[in-house]
Amino acid sequence: MKFLRASLTQLLSILAVVLGATTLLLSAWSNDGKAEAETSVHFIPVEQAVERGLEAFLDRSMSQAVDDGADLIVLEIDTPGGAVDAANNISDIVRGADVPVTAYVTGEAMSAGAYIALNADHIAMQPGTTMGAAQVVDGSGTAAEDKAQSAWEGNMQGAAERNDRDPQYALAMTNPDLEIEELGVGEGELLTLTAAQAESVGYAEEVVEDRESLLAAYDLDSAEIVEAEVSFAEQLARWVTHPAVIPILLSAGAIGLMIEFFSPGFGLPGLLGLSSLGLFFFGHLFAGFAGYETLILFGIGAVLLAIEIFVPGFGIFGILGLGAIVSSMLMASYSTAYMLVALLIAFGLALITAIVLFKYFGQRGPMKKMVLHEEATAEEGYISNESRTDLVDEIGKTLTPLSPAGSMLLQDERLDVVSEGGYIEQGRNVRVVKASGHRIVVREVEETT
Repeated sequence: MKFLRASLTQLLSILAVVLGATTLLLSAWSNDGKAEAETSVHFIPVEQAVERGLEAFLDRSMSQAVDDGADLIVLEIDTPGGAVDAANNISDIVRGADVPVTAYVTGEAMSAGAYIALNADHIAMQPGTTMGAAQVVDGSGTAAEDKAQSAWEGNMQGAAERNDRDPQYALAMTNPDLEIEELGVGEGELLTLTAAQAESVGYAEEVVEDRESLLAAYDLDSAEIVEAEVSFAEQLARWVTHPAVIPILLSAGAIGLMIEFFSPGFGLPGLLGLSSLGLFFFGHLFAGFAGYETLILFGIGAVLLAIEIFVPGFGIFGILGLGAIVSSMLMASYSTAYMLVALLIAFGLALITAIVLFKYFGQRGPMKKMVLHEEATAEEGYISNESRTDLVDEIGKTLTPLSPAGSMLLQDERLDVVSEGGYIEQGRNVRVVKASGHRIVVREVEETT
């Protein structure tokens, strides 16, 4: 009995040890699987022109990646550059991220794109890609003024030094007066680095063929890949806020509303005009350029213009309304100078359209509303002055000489009359030969003996 009890006790001890070891193994396996599953890399595209719409998208996407606990954020860059202010804001977002950021150049990282890449913690490039040519230019494509150029050079240099990169290459990307002999860049040329050159001068940590190779370089082969998707609203906002699209929208809005204003009822031109202006404000509101105060100011301007149309106020309401509308658009814009140019283009096209419509359509089509077609005829009862037909053939005496106009006395009534053309002296007898409206024609009566 004692032997049986001892054996049972020993067996239970062995089972306890086995169960404990199994539990530990399962727990370790579970934790390893969980840790592996929680490792994630977020890929965010930086494509097309760098503008404020892209800034809004990157701000949302990177914030979402941080909130989701991403281990790495990869910006896949393929851009020809863009607006300096948007590049500065995007770079602030990149530097302020709580997650390591790698700029992965998949096409070209020119101008503002190079600046964004330099602000990332690491730079990787695909073979055959390029980065550089970051001189500041104005809207006409010429080099910007010295003040703007100097500020941009300082930004590029600071971005390079932030990650211990030689700043001379960043400065050579912005200043054509600098020479880089080892790379064959002479005076008058901007530096553009190939992938191999970027790696050789320390401007790229890796040159990799694809995402898999990039993740392998960071020991993240098994990490979960999360794609940042551009929403329809963000795509629309980026398109609407593109510098080339803004003048088109404003022109379509101005022309459409002008045609609608001169047309009876409400139709396609008015819908086109309102839709264009609606897209303009939607894109700028969504991209964060403007607040609802711009819409309120635009509405006030529209009301003032309506008051001017229906209650003439010597142009005061019209001027105030137009000023409010222009001010609302300037407030909504990321660049006051560019918006002024876009508005001038829109107003110019609207004016040309108005001239064409009046010249070639005249009283037809939408111009009908501008022309009064009703006639006030005597047959319809419209009489400006009552005709004194009852005076015809009556004889009176001239009170003044008629040469040919003057006065006569007829039946104790003084009348303004005209002769048939000849001169008639005062005190002569005259007969009324015609009465039409206020015009009474008389003829001298031959006296007989």
